[in-house]
Amino acid sequence: MNPLEFAALVLGGIVAGGINSVVGSGSLVTFPILLAFGYPPVLANVTNNVGVLPASLVATFAGRSEFRGEWRRLGVFLCFSAVGGVTGALLLLQLPSEAFDMIVPALIVLALLLVVFGPRIKRWTTRLHGQAEHHDHPVATMAVAGLTAVYGGYFGAAQGVLLLALLSITMAGSLVRANAYKNAMAATANLVAAIVFVAVTEVAWLAALAIAVGAFVGGALGGRYGRYIPQTAYRTVIVVIGLAALAYFMVR
Repeated sequence: MNPLEFAALVLGGIVAGGINSVVGSGSLVTFPILLAFGYPPVLANVTNNVGVLPASLVATFAGRSEFRGEWRRLGVFLCFSAVGGVTGALLLLQLPSEAFDMIVPALIVLALLLVVFGPRIKRWTTRLHGQAEHHDHPVATMAVAGLTAVYGGYFGAAQGVLLLALLSITMAGSLVRANAYKNAMAATANLVAAIVFVAVTEVAWLAALAIAVGAFVGGALGGRYGRYIPQTAYRTVIVVIGLAALAYFMVR
């Protein structure tokens, strides 16, 4: 890896970390950068998963106050996330790479739709949380944890947006609470998937390190200054880069 490539991945990690701290879907930035540098799609996906993992773990730790009195419930949900993450990772490794090339464009389209319509989903779930009759649905939350983790273990981009939208429906309380659970579930799915990847397949470690360094910096900057930048700007960056990645797969 040359210095320019390393610097580009660090910069991409910074942008992804900042986006993740505000709206999510930062992987739609780093994944296409890896593709642009010639990494095969599956290797790029595995490397991206490992690279963004540390930032996910830090975000979970930062929101731990939301779990007071709910650690047992959280543990049950995370078991489903772990099983789903392993399942998604094994699907990625067992299915032929041609299947990944065919499935990922559809997942990118799904991710972009979630990003574009995220504000509307957020407004709807905010109104939902304002209703007195809204309450927790643990069984539905278990299903959400497991199924989104399969998605996260297999691809992962926009997993957080998808999780937050669904948890806002299946869980009572504020969006801050739902976001804390979202971070914990996504981090668990990514962690177990990363363990599978490290154990049985190749990881471009230097590229993963560059993304991880950038994501840490971007997450810190986004947490402090991100609220001053219009979310429309973040979403525009995600959509433009996501469309570029989609074009790449279509051309191939």
